[in-house]
Amino acid sequence: MSRSARRITATVIASGALLAAAALPAVADGHGRGHDHGHSKPAPRSAVVLGKIQYDSPGRDNGSNRSLNGEWVTVTNTGRSSVNLRGWTLSDESHRTYRFDLRLAGRSSVRVHTGVGRDNSHDVYQDLRRYVWDNSDTATLKDARGHKVDSKSWGRHHGGRR
Repeated sequence: MSRSARRITATVIASGALLAAAALPAVADGHGRGHDHGHSKPAPRSAVVLGKIQYDSPGRDNGSNRSLNGEWVTVTNTGRSSVNLRGWTLSDESHRTYRFDLRLAGRSSVRVHTGVGRDNSHDVYQDLRRYVWDNSDTATLKDARGHKVDSKSWGRHHGGRR
């Protein structure tokens, strides 16, 4: 190999190493979803995220089971592989907490309803007799180790995001 070919090869290898080193802080900076300021090391990004949230059940809030089940939070697995959600939690700002005991298939969702019902692969029920999700609230999803995976806020105190 000629001297100039070796120099070009060395330059290409060194450039690749510099690019790889520069990319590491962007991945590990902890500013994405999954970072929990209470821990020194950010949780890895999860394929499981919060989806659509129905915090105000349609119709009158009369406390019936039908009305309670009209409020729900969708949890979605955006990845291809199934994820074991056993021990994961979904909670509101008042720390009312639902603990999962299911495996969520890849590229699928489950709705977590407030009221009483029979769990299946698409719908699970908190079996509560009172509303959980207020008009201004935050839903927080944590993994089995207590690391924050995702959260969504809505209402006047949270910029109206839904």
